[in-house]
Amino acid sequence: MDQVVIAIPARYGSTRFPGKPLALLRGKPMIRHVYEKAAASTADLVIVATDDDRIRKAVESFGGKAVMTRADHPSGSDRIREAISGLDCDIIINVQGDEPLIPTSVIDELITLMKNHPEYEMATVAVPADAEALHDPNRPKVVFGATGAALYFSRSLIPFRREGGEATTVYAHWGIYAYRRAALEKFVQLPPGRLEMCEKLEQLRALENGIGIQVLVSQLTSIGIDTPEDLARAEQRLQEAGL
Repeated sequence: MDQVVIAIPARYGSTRFPGKPLALLRGKPMIRHVYEKAAASTADLVIVATDDDRIRKAVESFGGKAVMTRADHPSGSDRIREAISGLDCDIIINVQGDEPLIPTSVIDELITLMKNHPEYEMATVAVPADAEALHDPNRPKVVFGATGAALYFSRSLIPFRREGGEATTVYAHWGIYAYRRAALEKFVQLPPGRLEMCEKLEQLRALENGIGIQVLVSQLTSIGIDTPEDLARAEQRLQEAGL
């Protein structure tokens, strides 16, 4: 039986939004919203991987499990790898700590996909991009082939529709990944790639080194929190939903 661990990387020192995991959303720290969505899934264990004692204390205050990691990790994947080093797990789900509205059903779909396809090394989620996402560099886009395997991720609009070209759906990438343990170990030992360093998207390191990423397409919606303005939008969304 595949053991599934959800790891939520959470740093305090965000450049654009310091202290973001502890920002209040409907009266609760954002990290708690993410944790509760993850804990409602079919995963066997949920942990928060953090380098800050304030986040650890906040997570433990609501009964969550937090693991302290080094502060100098270059990416969330590296932080997760340290956090799960002593755990017995086959599938690791990386749920970003700034996705408080991510539907639990999407997490479960990703878990099921990995369990049903042992040949997949990594997987992620994409949704049809709305008008705001098309030219927003903070909302990466992804293109994938006929089998659902990712071809490229970019902060730019991809694919570009040339004059006379046929219209096609543009897909926005969600910040959630699934890894086989062996793929995660391989990934974090690779040096940052040329394209990764250009776009500042760590998933490009996988593609540059032949690690396949399967794309699960969803029609559901979420709001990734990159700025205080995003937090205000999420607050409004929850208020309108009566949550």
